[in-house]
Amino acid sequence: QVQLVESGGGLVQAGNSLRLSCTSSGRTFSLFAMGWFRQAPGKERESVSAISVRGGNTYYADSVKGRFTISRDNAKNTMYLQMNSLKPEDTAVYYCAAKASIHRFESYFTDGYEYEYWGQGTQVTVSS
Repeated sequence: QVQLVESGGGLVQAGNSLRLSCTSSGRTFSLFAMGWFRQAPGKERESVSAISVRGGNTYYADSVKGRFTISRDNAKNTMYLQMNSLKPEDTAVYYCAAKASIHRFESYFTDGYEYEYWGQGTQVTVSS
């Protein structure tokens, strides 16, 4: 089992920054590809960013490219999402997710159905 806990959400004004963290406990963090997803009220869940097991490959949705940065520290069992230049349309609950990727160290995954473990989510609200 893997337990994921997100933190770092909050209320900020447009143009400001937040850094989300996702801390893992349980199985070896360094064997999991990780991802960030978000879901706004009345909208479907969408993939925001993803990172491979060793952090060498990353993905960003077009809507956040150039503003968000995903990273991971396997020694600390933690993944991060640095969010800069936040916009009101970034308002959502943000979830982190983990997928065992033992033989695919360089792959990232963008389909939520591929992920096996999810955190409880953290609210990000960006005011205009």
